[in-house]
Amino acid sequence: MQRRSFLKKAGLGLAAGAAAAPGLVNAQAAGLPTVSWRMTGSWPKSLDTLYGGMEEISKRVAAATGGKFNIKVFAAGEIVGGLQVLDAVQNGTVECGHTAAYYYFGKDPTLALSCAVPFGPNNRQQNAWMYYGGGKELLREVYKKYNVMQFAAGNTGTQMGGWFRKEIKTLADLKGLKFRISSFAGLALTKLGVVPQTIAGGDVYPALEKGTIDGAEWVGPYDDEKLGFYKVAKYYYYPGWWEGGPELDLLVNIKAWEALPKEYQSVLEAACAEANVTMMAKYDTLNPQALKRLIANGVQLRPFSNEIMAACYKTSNEVAAEISAKNPEFKKVYEAMVKFRDEQVQWFSIAEDRYSNFMSAAQRMSQKAAKKK
Repeated sequence: MQRRSFLKKAGLGLAAGAAAAPGLVNAQAAGLPTVSWRMTGSWPKSLDTLYGGMEEISKRVAAATGGKFNIKVFAAGEIVGGLQVLDAVQNGTVECGHTAAYYYFGKDPTLALSCAVPFGPNNRQQNAWMYYGGGKELLREVYKKYNVMQFAAGNTGTQMGGWFRKEIKTLADLKGLKFRISSFAGLALTKLGVVPQTIAGGDVYPALEKGTIDGAEWVGPYDDEKLGFYKVAKYYYYPGWWEGGPELDLLVNIKAWEALPKEYQSVLEAACAEANVTMMAKYDTLNPQALKRLIANGVQLRPFSNEIMAACYKTSNEVAAEISAKNPEFKKVYEAMVKFRDEQVQWFSIAEDRYSNFMSAAQRMSQKAAKKK
């Protein structure tokens, strides 16, 4: 078997968690060059889920190439700010960066479709669209304008709807509400009287504490607990309809990508695929535990009402139509995503939703029966 073909296959095997693959690749990598990259991210080191995804990619790439391909990881602010990752990769300041593409909605709204838009696909549906539904190909054409290659490299799953200092029961409660949120969802909420606030993650807690804002969204129980929001806002709403399955991407400078040996390209792509799976698994493990702790600390869990959800769905569709009317590229990609999402929603309603709804009801019945004993 030729070395190049073997390495490529072994690298792809990493996505499935093949434990033996790194050692096999190491033995064959002796003739390949030593490459050193830098990866900047949008996350602080304290968020071991998001920043941890960056570290996982770095470690896997090094292990799979016998230490010949090294990517040094930098947290938000160490090279550039968390919202400047795309610029840093595009300009060649760094070879790659880990980020959420909706941060660049103001630069190009189409990029948000690489991450999440209101009432978009959930995690599994997003993966299906990206890997097999044409999403990756459509979005890579968009990223070419920015001298960037994009790889799915993480997901949080459906996020929570945020923390509020008061209850949000009706649409009237949204009027004048100062809420930390931005981009597409911010535009949709503006139509309902909300005053969106763009605030960096590290500044959200003091803004809530001082009453500068009335509410804020971040991610979910595990990450939100770390940032301490429950200490200053006790009402915790769900779901985060603006982030049904937000994908985190590794953005790679095209010139740096093309300079990599094919073997290293294969290993990097496989490491991203692995991070895409394991980040979601980590969130699904840690979020239930964190939510129990939050509730024990007095957090009041609340669902957004059907009235509010329906109104947000309507205004989100209006915003999408307005952007589409001005931006043909957004229209093309958005309509492709919506068509795929709608087919997925119909499919999920057959088996997945029925199963999940029954299991939720069965669990409640079991808990009720246990209390009677």
